[in-house]
Amino acid sequence: MNKYNILITGGAGYIGSILTPLLLANGHKVTVIDNYKYNQSSLTTSIINKNFNLIKEDCRNIKVLKSVIKKFDIIIPLAAYVGAPLCNKDPWAASSINKESIISLFKILSKKQLVIMPTTNSAYGTGNKDNYCDENSKLKPLSLYAKEKVEIEKILMNRENSISFRLATVFGMSPRMRLDLLVNDFTYKALKEKSIVLFESHFKRNFIHVRDVADVFNLAINNSDNFVGNIFNVGLSDANLSKYELCKLIKKFLPSFEIYKSSSGKDPDQRNYLVSNKKIENKGFKPKVSIEEGINELIKGLKIFNTKTFTNLH
Repeated sequence: MNKYNILITGGAGYIGSILTPLLLANGHKVTVIDNYKYNQSSLTTSIINKNFNLIKEDCRNIKVLKSVIKKFDIIIPLAAYVGAPLCNKDPWAASSINKESIISLFKILSKKQLVIMPTTNSAYGTGNKDNYCDENSKLKPLSLYAKEKVEIEKILMNRENSISFRLATVFGMSPRMRLDLLVNDFTYKALKEKSIVLFESHFKRNFIHVRDVADVFNLAINNSDNFVGNIFNVGLSDANLSKYELCKLIKKFLPSFEIYKSSSGKDPDQRNYLVSNKKIENKGFKPKVSIEEGINELIKGLKIFNTKTFTNLH
């Protein structure tokens, strides 16, 4: 297995806090640039690793990036304002990090440097008449977050040596926890509040565990020749679930969970689609964590969390 020098922006975030230790364990050199906006301590156990370097800085600081960028073989831009609610709360900051900083980053990279970037399958908005989407489906982004991810993906795929992963809605425990993600949020409500009111409960989306997200980046690093120049959906093929179906799964673990459907309200997130993940599966990607296993993990782990602290929205 080749060893690489890897830069991860936002590497102390929800996904990065799983991915960084995995790459270090595989013998790669990893540098994380993170501004520690949320005062997280998720990478403290990585500090002792001689192959780990931490730069506490905002990834929008192009001078800092220019000073270190040439030494890296692979760049993984994870730093982002993730999700529609956070982007709507501060659209200027969202655009500056989700779009402008990425464009600036691409301009200082050489053609030899591989970029593996998470985009989002929320860009599908709604599917066709059957709500079915694959990588060739028309993109119909609804939120600022999804629209800018679509713009960046176009720029990304016009450069040499690039891979785009259109991630499903991520779930599961991470050292830098997020409770505002759908499965995490619903499980937290079931555990702590015992009930939920669903708006447009039939809306479907796809899901993927955070550790499987880390694994797909690792797979691409080890097999880059088979991945470069491609866009891949990354999700659980057996987890194209409506919000109501998700709640029913959670209720199997927590029978006291009461689920109420509302016909009067409107979901602020109007996504509704079924996603095919066959393309990435044909490259050998096999997710390890089922939605049921993730729910069980969350029930065990969420007992220690406070929703006001562990979210992107405070």
